[in-house]
Amino acid sequence: MSDAPPGYVLTLSCPDRPGIVFHVSGFLLDRGGNILEADQFSDTETGLFFMRVVFSIGRGEFDHARLVREFGELGVRFSMNWRIHDPAIPPRVLILVSQHGHCLNDLLYRYRTGWLRVEIPAIVSNHRDFYQLAASYDIPFFHLPVDARTRARQEEKLMELVREQRVDLVVLARYMQVLSPQLCEALQGRAINIHHSFLPSFKGARPYHQAHERGVKLIGATAHFVTPNLDEGPIIEQDTARVDHTMRPEDLAALGRDVECMVLARAVKWHSEHRVMANGRKTVVFRG
Repeated sequence: MSDAPPGYVLTLSCPDRPGIVFHVSGFLLDRGGNILEADQFSDTETGLFFMRVVFSIGRGEFDHARLVREFGELGVRFSMNWRIHDPAIPPRVLILVSQHGHCLNDLLYRYRTGWLRVEIPAIVSNHRDFYQLAASYDIPFFHLPVDARTRARQEEKLMELVREQRVDLVVLARYMQVLSPQLCEALQGRAINIHHSFLPSFKGARPYHQAHERGVKLIGATAHFVTPNLDEGPIIEQDTARVDHTMRPEDLAALGRDVECMVLARAVKWHSEHRVMANGRKTVVFRG
């Protein structure tokens, strides 16, 4: 984690009005800042303005706390929802998994190689299947079984872990349990789920077999923020792959696993780089 990107990342959203870019740029210029990357988007439907700026500045003179304190006045002036992130501090990601480990394995590999600049303080599962995989990466593994009787207590333990480990993002890497509305509310904007894109057509067990029986020509995956409305949270990323009549249900499932891994990895990476911003029931994603 020593090769952190230089400088800081500013993200903001606010009601759109003239002068926002001018004043943000002026704020940075007045402090000797140099803009390295800038993206912006004006949503004419909601009237909101979104911006992401990567900038460098002399850390000896302006530390993170001082930047946050001094930007506050500008934030109030424009009614901004804003944050200044320090890329030298990687987001802390907690991964939830059940008995399908392809997304977990993919995320861990990308973490090990540095493609994902995050810290993973813990892996949580309602099964024991992947404790050895977690151990091979020297990551603590927590087995929290859940059923109708123990669900409330299990979620309490999960939130205790989130607080104790100062978790920034929870990733449901094929975690096959429905989170309670209370837990979804507690994790609003910082929990990402992945699922196949057959919903709502093919629900329940063996969706790829159902899709094969219907002769689908496209399969895909969706990564989205977790909300109380099951699988209906704001979408972060999607992708598809073409299939044909020669492929068996097992072939569709294998291809689907690959798509799920890539879609989830991109969503987690973009979130960890502060590229994803909530926009009502949608998201703004500055892909760079």
